[in-house]
Amino acid sequence: MLGPPPPCERPLPLAVTISPPAQPVSVADLVHAVQRADSALGLLQATQALAAAAHPEGAACLVEVLGFNNPGAAVAAVDGLIAIGTPAVDTILANIDGTNYGARAWAVRALAGIGDVRGLEVLEDALGNDIGPSVRRAAACGLGQLRLETVPAEERQPLALRCLRALVEGCRDGEWVVRYAVAVGLEALAPALAEEAAPLQQLCQALRGLSDDPAEEAPVVQLRARLALRRLEP
Repeated sequence: MLGPPPPCERPLPLAVTISPPAQPVSVADLVHAVQRADSALGLLQATQALAAAAHPEGAACLVEVLGFNNPGAAVAAVDGLIAIGTPAVDTILANIDGTNYGARAWAVRALAGIGDVRGLEVLEDALGNDIGPSVRRAAACGLGQLRLETVPAEERQPLALRCLRALVEGCRDGEWVVRYAVAVGLEALAPALAEEAAPLQQLCQALRGLSDDPAEEAPVVQLRARLALRRLEP
């Protein structure tokens, strides 16, 4: 079998023209691209590009996209807001549109994903009152995953107790996907209550209620609650 040709017999590389590096695209340009998009696909692609930048200056535009009738772009906008994180929270809260259900629902998802405690009131209201099961589910998960370590120590317990109360109420939600998310949220919240026996006992009692409810129509809820209890109870 012939081996590789000796160096002198190998073909010479083709000449390559090296283009100068492309100029970086500014956030303002990315925002302008979203604003001038003239099709659903164009809006989606422009939003994805802006979201990928994850720059706080793009937050207001991403929040605006939440109110458009384009679920794909809204998903991209939520991802972008979560990527921006804490700097996006004030913009989200200041622009929640109570008259636009879709925009509010997407905003809840973004706040749940960011986990900033400033979103607590919105998440509480969403879990207790939103008409959309997927929104209540996101709120339940978000309540269990708030980044309480970012606030002063003396404020953490009262905030954790608010989350606990909302999640305990959520155990009675009529949709199994929400009850499942409540079990997830309760497990995630437990470390924040570890120093107080009574609240932690209440949390475990709520999980036992989910795991042992004879009327539960979705066995997966019971299984998830039991898994949480096994992880939490010594």
